[in-house]
Amino acid sequence: MDKRDYKNMWVYIEQNEKQIEPVSLELCCEARKLCDVTGDRLLAVVLGACPETELDKVKDCGVDGFIHVEGTGYEYYNTQAYANAFTVLSEKYRPSAIFVGGTVNGRDFAPRFAVRLNTGCTSDAMELVYDEKTGDIEFIEPAVGGKIMAVITLPVLRPQIGTIRPGTFRYEPTGGRENIEHIYERIDFPLEEIDTRILAFTPGEGDSELDISDAEVIVCVGNGLKDEASLGRYRELAKLLGGKIGCTRPLFDRGILPYKLQIGQSGVMVKPKLFIAFGVSGAVNHVAGVDAEVFVAVNKRADAQIFNYCDYGIVGDMDQVCDAMIAEIKRMRS
Repeated sequence: MDKRDYKNMWVYIEQNEKQIEPVSLELCCEARKLCDVTGDRLLAVVLGACPETELDKVKDCGVDGFIHVEGTGYEYYNTQAYANAFTVLSEKYRPSAIFVGGTVNGRDFAPRFAVRLNTGCTSDAMELVYDEKTGDIEFIEPAVGGKIMAVITLPVLRPQIGTIRPGTFRYEPTGGRENIEHIYERIDFPLEEIDTRILAFTPGEGDSELDISDAEVIVCVGNGLKDEASLGRYRELAKLLGGKIGCTRPLFDRGILPYKLQIGQSGVMVKPKLFIAFGVSGAVNHVAGVDAEVFVAVNKRADAQIFNYCDYGIVGDMDQVCDAMIAEIKRMRS
């Protein structure tokens, strides 16, 4: 294999009820930056029908073109048809890199078509860096329980495939380009070979308080929390600030807060305007999931690792500091 024969970068455009998943737009914005450095073209791959209004969002991310796949097998997500489509497309066009959102579906089919192409697939990368000397993309992610940052490359094989968690990169559309190319491919997959089928569908009502991915203010509680009864004050502070509550993994492990509120490399990636961390130690796999405009940390230990990452640090009892913040906010509003 001569990796110089592989050119251009692709982003899989995932849809949910005919709406494009935000992670696909985030990846297009980040891949645009890479392509500006490498000179590759950025192509968005769409399987099945997609509303034009949604495709306009992708165009605003600076893509050079689209690959539209038509045919049987794409009415709903399934492993077989989706993995087959990317295998066929990759063998025909030979992309240098393919980026897939680290959703439930993306994590399912990306490694499957990577195996069929005899290449590797990196999961949950936190950063993408282009090495001009080797021409390889460095997939950077926490490893060994967040104790180190691993750099993963595919120095020989192509395409370079990776899944990236939603919220890892910012959605920063740069505007559409002129003369966007549209490639249409028909790839039919035998319906009888699909192992799954939709019997019924009922939209989930969901709890808006459990969706913290786009919260502008987050009050994050760590393992320093004494007990569940103490949680009320932090909920009150979050409400006063117009934000939501989040947590580190130990609180989920202790059964105090649900997984959807867990922030970090193994949970939700967040980009709030204000992030206040109470009793958080500062493990790499947690702080790697936080990209805040203002980061405030409260911890009783002056040597806590969290103070290496915050903009403002407060050494003190987390409950007392939280109560003082609540009292001051109420005083200012009275």
